[in-house]
Amino acid sequence: MRVRLSGNRRKRLQVMAERASDGYMEIDDCARLSRALSPMLDMKDPIAGEYDLEVSSPGIDRPLMRLEDFERFAGHEAKLETIGVIDGRRRFKGVIAGVDGDEVRIALTEGGEARFKIAALSEARLILTDKLIEEDLKRSKAAQAATTEDEQREET
Repeated sequence: MRVRLSGNRRKRLQVMAERASDGYMEIDDCARLSRALSPMLDMKDPIAGEYDLEVSSPGIDRPLMRLEDFERFAGHEAKLETIGVIDGRRRFKGVIAGVDGDEVRIALTEGGEARFKIAALSEARLILTDKLIEEDLKRSKAAQAATTEDEQREET
């Protein structure tokens, strides 16, 4: 889950989530999460002033925030931006090669490999490719099939 507060005049609290069981998040899941969060946020009132609550799924070209995200999407293309300058630049693009300890390995598009500590990244996200779309469709179908099976079991 990722939580981000943005905006100056009109604040927006963005909650990006997915089901832990299968990594899938449908509109109904977002609505349920929003209905569960709203009363708690109203009661605790952690944000001064008015704000909009936005609950969404990470999407197919999702941000990569944890080492587990990089492990899960090894073999896929990603864009990374570092907090500071590394080898004269802050932006990198390549295929996720894996994770070693607290470092992410990227096979760079221009050749070679780069390693980044997860703490050194200000932003990282997947690049939309045919391979990513194909895998996402398979995962989505599997999640829908599992949901249908669960519903059929409940009816009997």
